[in-house]
Amino acid sequence: MAINQAQTIDTILGGALTIVQPSGGYRFAIDSILLARFARPRQCAQILELGAGCGVVSLILTAIHHPAQAVAVELQPRLAAMIAHNAALNKLEVRAICADLRQTISGLMPAAFDHVVANPPYRAASRGRESPDTERRIARGGGGASLAEFIAAAAHYANHGGKISMVFTASRTVELIVEMKRRLLEPKRIRFVHSRPGEAATMILLEARKGGGIEAIIEPPLFIYSSPGIYTDEAGAMLNRIE
Repeated sequence: MAINQAQTIDTILGGALTIVQPSGGYRFAIDSILLARFARPRQCAQILELGAGCGVVSLILTAIHHPAQAVAVELQPRLAAMIAHNAALNKLEVRAICADLRQTISGLMPAAFDHVVANPPYRAASRGRESPDTERRIARGGGGASLAEFIAAAAHYANHGGKISMVFTASRTVELIVEMKRRLLEPKRIRFVHSRPGEAATMILLEARKGGGIEAIIEPPLFIYSSPGIYTDEAGAMLNRIE
């Protein structure tokens, strides 16, 4: 893939990874990095990312955890091509598949993955102003898969006892948990993300287990900023280092 003016080259985790992404339209945000740092795949896991964008979550997980296999599924062809390019650019083994997670994905077997990760669109399709940019609109929930469809796909591809890790808007936490439990995915770890101490949570990081028990750990909140523009020590370590 040749780099052009419609793309940018960015680095993350203190320069450890290089990411090619669109200059406009869909661009990854802090939530993708937080999801990758929250997920805890077992050693030599089979990892699947749904709605992968340009592949940031899969790339970070592969760089840190060295899974047996990492597969990244993305609906939009240009973004799927960027996943493959970014994997090659960083010398990482991530298999990119351009497919609709709402349909049967060729080459993927049900219950084949130890860990499924996803960053579903925060907005329901009928809510909010739609972006005129097609990639951004689909990424935000306009014409792409819904939360329920993401969770259904995760349940379909996770093996029994497998983990599902997601980041989502905190305002839809109840819906997230209800949909998880409807698919027999039991929340096991929950962590809320706040911009600053004293402010309401903006995101939820949730790990569920397929066929797991009902007990869950509510982890301490994650605060992103200690003051305007200054990361907390914990957030800074998560965002700027690969360890």
